[in-house]
Amino acid sequence: MSKRFSNLAVPVISVLLGLLVGAIIMLISGYNPIAGYTALWNGAFGDSFYLGETLRQMTPYIFAGLAVAFAFRTGLFNIGVEGQLLVGWVASVWVGLAFDLPKVIHLPLAVLAGAVAGALWAFIPGILKAKLRVHEVIVTIMMNYIALHVTNHFIRNVLSDQADSTDVVPESASLKSPFFENLTDFSTLHNGIFLAFAAAVIMWFILEKTTTGYELRSVGFNQHASQYAGMNVNRNIVLSMVISGAFAGLGGAMEGLGTFGNAFLHAGFSGIGFDGIAVALLGGNTAIGVVLAALLFGSLKVGALNMPIESGVPNELVEIVIALIIFFVASSYMIKWLISRFKKEVK
Repeated sequence: MSKRFSNLAVPVISVLLGLLVGAIIMLISGYNPIAGYTALWNGAFGDSFYLGETLRQMTPYIFAGLAVAFAFRTGLFNIGVEGQLLVGWVASVWVGLAFDLPKVIHLPLAVLAGAVAGALWAFIPGILKAKLRVHEVIVTIMMNYIALHVTNHFIRNVLSDQADSTDVVPESASLKSPFFENLTDFSTLHNGIFLAFAAAVIMWFILEKTTTGYELRSVGFNQHASQYAGMNVNRNIVLSMVISGAFAGLGGAMEGLGTFGNAFLHAGFSGIGFDGIAVALLGGNTAIGVVLAALLFGSLKVGALNMPIESGVPNELVEIVIALIIFFVASSYMIKWLISRFKKEVK
């Protein structure tokens, strides 16, 4: 079985198996799976408003998935995307509120602030990994909680006067789009979708078409061989985490400047960063795969809200379907074995 065919077949089969097992669970639970999935589809793509909401939900998932995928392609496991996303969110809103500038300067500056904040937050586990060989999984997990409480403190004591949320960013720093509002019946879709697609192209270009990307991937494959070949392993480890964090911070900027237009206290994590791990896994850690996986996750999340209304199926079942899809992707060896057995039987 060719590697390219395997990389395509495993996610597709995983999604189909997840939906199939989810349908069986619906039947066992006394629900109609056809009605449930029909309601799911209608809630995600049934009209222009739902389509807009699906694409809007897809936007931060692309950035979170790219952040995880970029680090993974370079031999690192960035579990801290959630924290990097939160600091990028708050930093972009802070710049949006702090300055009074023309939009052509203000909006790019606010978006850039989100990327820089995420990159700086990821720099810490990167430098610890490079200099002290402290495992990035442990550090990034802990820094998620630090990010949660630091951003909450910053929102309440710096960006507002003991309030639970900041003011809405001015139009000069907003990603909101009157064009998309009219096109999608006033959904929350915003111009960040263009930045998400551009980010996917940038990741592909860096990893596949540049010398830096070649070095990053080489260090990920084998640090000792890369060092022997004259590559600066420590510099590449830090650079990988910084770029990954920048993608995550941009995902937060999409929420702060686009979806919500402000920053607010989080009682817990947003979940986008953790879902980004699943998006990257399902997308095979490739740019185009992440975009398609983000579309799937966005449609599942948005469409699930329509299931109890239209079919009576609780939307929690979608979380089970997502978990099943991730399980089957993680069990890719089993799927590859089944595919090879099937091909032998056909021959």
